[in-house]
Amino acid sequence: MAQKNASPTKAQAKVLESNGLNKLTWVVIQDLTHSMIVKHRITGEVRHIDK
Repeated sequence: MAQKNASPTKAQAKVLESNGLNKLTWVVIQDLTHSMIVKHRITGEVRHIDK
């Protein structure tokens, strides 16, 4: 489980950017084997993205 408002790691940031998301505005909630659950810092929107 990631800390609240923690910055993503370099590997997580790469996955976020490859999915068209800004690494500065998304927080990684769970880093699973084949996907990640991320939450937007401002709106609270939750997304499941593939790695």
